Amino acid sequence: METKKQTINTDIMKKLVYTISILLITCGVYAQDLTDALRYSNYHISGTARSEAMGNAFGALGGDFTSLSINPAGAAVYRSGEFTITPSVGKVSIDGTYLGTKATDSKYNVGIDNLGYVTTIPTGENSESGLVSLSFGLGFNRLGSFSMNSLAEGSNAKNTLLDYFTQNANNPYTLGADLNQYYEQLAWKADLIYDNGNNAYVNDIAKGGYGQNQRKTIDRSGYINEYLLSFAANFNHKFYVGATVGIHEVYFKENANLYEYDANNTIPYFNDYNFNSYLKTTGSGFNIKVGAIYKPTENLRLGIAVHSPTFYKFSDVYNNSIQSSITYSDNVTVVSPLYTADKDGLWDYQMETPLKAVLSGAYVIGKSGLISVDYEIVDFSTAKLKNGTDGYSYIDENNTIQSAYRTVGNLHLGGEYRVNKFFSLRAGYENYPSPYKSSYLDVSNPNGKSKYSTVSGGFGFKQGNYFFDATVKRIMIGNYVKIYPDAFANEMIKNNTTQNNVIFTLGYKF
Repeated sequence: METKKQTINTDIMKKLVYTISILLITCGVYAQDLTDALRYSNYHISGTARSEAMGNAFGALGGDFTSLSINPAGAAVYRSGEFTITPSVGKVSIDGTYLGTKATDSKYNVGIDNLGYVTTIPTGENSESGLVSLSFGLGFNRLGSFSMNSLAEGSNAKNTLLDYFTQNANNPYTLGADLNQYYEQLAWKADLIYDNGNNAYVNDIAKGGYGQNQRKTIDRSGYINEYLLSFAANFNHKFYVGATVGIHEVYFKENANLYEYDANNTIPYFNDYNFNSYLKTTGSGFNIKVGAIYKPTENLRLGIAVHSPTFYKFSDVYNNSIQSSITYSDNVTVVSPLYTADKDGLWDYQMETPLKAVLSGAYVIGKSGLISVDYEIVDFSTAKLKNGTDGYSYIDENNTIQSAYRTVGNLHLGGEYRVNKFFSLRAGYENYPSPYKSSYLDVSNPNGKSKYSTVSGGFGFKQGNYFFDATVKRIMIGNYVKIYPDAFANEMIKNNTTQNNVIFTLGYKF
């Protein structure tokens, strides 16, 4: 085996920023790209149990705290004040199929999806015309959860992460001390890539013809919370207008491990290695929503709302480590130390999410029930990354986002049947089409047909000023991810995700 150059410590910190294609998704290489743009733009709102049970189709209904994040005019529908709190518990299970092998992992989650307070102030005694009332809302709704565990493993691979490292190390060729300390330099220290004597880096897996086993595990946690302040006005109990100022809190953490090993002992020198990657993203942002609801008849309600882009500021903290086992030509097996980058990588950047329009309609069937539909229009190709550390402009990444994403229409359907004045039954459905175009750079994209849908059902009980709502919701997701950037397209992991949540809302009207 060629001799590896002596390890040279360095505190050079480089941020890996590059244009990434649509297929390079969830790879554990930390650069801001279209994956981040989608992660923080594609909201799947959680709120009260009633809204969740009815597919979050509340843009024309109002009178529920979740509606303040959908159509702020919904706050004006309240006839009295209200306080709600919504805890939830759920389980996320992911079946990952990779190289013909299926593996499953899961994670339980407990959280608070909603905390809300609304007060309504009549403008005059027994006023029923003109400006009838003003409403104010304060609280939060959860817009997304990142919590999950995943596992994928397969044998007889035809590719390795070390190929990606050697390509980066050779373009251009640099001494080991000048390699990226979070990636290639770690592999160089662990003798996984090395100089072949001709000023080029190679790795033993590629030289041995591949055939190794691979295992990828990911542990994620985090959320997007929207803290909101809403103002709304009720005119004649027929026309409602409102506005919401939303302050977003983002937390995302991922620990991932890639394990490659020579199970059949067919690759000279190489035994195995573990590559561990860590990323934590924290951020905040704000947006403004405006909306209106109109009742042309007592039974029919029509709604429209516009959500401004959310203007985010993010900070990334990341680091990686690697450990290898190699049997040298003298039959001595050496397990390397766990090599870690000298210090955490830090990177700040900004992002603008797409504008969103929400069109809604609802029909109230006397006192026995209602049906409701919301249709959201979002152009994900307009998301933008900007103002990275050291003035990085993200021009190439934004061009990729514009070319890879498309406009979608998200559908929310809901219904409620009032059994009696104390008890109601509810059901709902949501469908989020894939934001990816069917092809990118003339290459078919399997995520062009990715899916995200939900079905839900629940009940509500009220007695006096108190009410209790309960919902069971099932989320179904299907998509493809790469195990690492250089993997072949036909070696993507096919993930089928199911999430079962139980949601409760406790409320008090005053």
